Amino acid sequence: MTYLAKPKFHHPALPKNALGYTHRDYEGAVSTLCAGCGHDSITAAIIQACFELAIEPHRVAKISGIGCSSKTPTYMLGNSHGFNSVHGRMPSILTGANLANRDLIYLGISGDGDSASIGLGQFAHCLRRGVNMVYIVENNGVYGLTKGQFSATADRGSKSKRGFINTDNSIDLVAMALQLGASFVARSFSGDKQQLVPIIKAAIAHRGAAFIDVISPCVAFNNHVGSTKSFDFVREHNEAVNRLDFISTRMPIEISYEPGTVEIVEQHDGSKLALRKLAADYDVHDRTAALGFLQQHAAKGQIVTGLLYVEKDAKDLHAHLRTVDKPLNALDEKDLCPGEKALEAINASLR
Repeated sequence: MTYLAKPKFHHPALPKNALGYTHRDYEGAVSTLCAGCGHDSITAAIIQACFELAIEPHRVAKISGIGCSSKTPTYMLGNSHGFNSVHGRMPSILTGANLANRDLIYLGISGDGDSASIGLGQFAHCLRRGVNMVYIVENNGVYGLTKGQFSATADRGSKSKRGFINTDNSIDLVAMALQLGASFVARSFSGDKQQLVPIIKAAIAHRGAAFIDVISPCVAFNNHVGSTKSFDFVREHNEAVNRLDFISTRMPIEISYEPGTVEIVEQHDGSKLALRKLAADYDVHDRTAALGFLQQHAAKGQIVTGLLYVEKDAKDLHAHLRTVDKPLNALDEKDLCPGEKALEAINASLR
């Protein structure tokens, strides 16, 4: 695979964050995805979030599987750690890396084919175990690398570019994430950077399994009339539960406008988003209410976006397993192999 490198020089007056890094320091190789691909917009949002959070690039580990979405790590954070795994196996690779070195920030980048088909089992177990990560699915509803077949997230009744109608029920990864116990669950749209960037920032700051499903239209195979993953369809059917600034588990969730109102937001290209504001009685800490809200609006053909659920005082896999604070990859042989007496004591405690 050929990567196009970006020039090293840049304007000396570029804005810098608290660490002295410019936006360019968080970029990667030049994208080889189709022009206008929603995945590139997600890449830009991740770069912006890391820049605004002033994260040291070498503290990030970006891990992916196979598919158009799994190319994303190449195009961002060029000075971070990276691993491109096999199809559907990103969650297990990320889990192992996280257990070995808990000090890194883990970004798992996947797609609807990678996570909702061959990797569905790994998706489920990674979330239910509470691995401390940001799991982003770039969801376009098709297999872009193999010419646009329906993926498992394609809505029943949606039409392919060739005119075929999908007769299978779709897998809603957000609903699954809520049921599996993810402690931070959100959905966004690649064309709404104003919403997506704060969500990514909040997910990075969250401790536990943070899942973000991002509707990301495929301009080559799934951006036509009849598709429920196209730019026009998502813009026309977007039901936002909230608009948020960066929040963390230690900060109250605040909304700067009246609940229950409708706001028409005009994008730079002239398109408009009709966003219904969060109802006054909606509680982002209520997992059951989030599932109900999601299903009610899905029945009306509406795509719910925003922060749907966040767990207070969430714990991660290390807390569940009671691992030591020091990263396992930094322990010496004496710590890892304490001897026969220590093993006998452990075995006795399990009898």
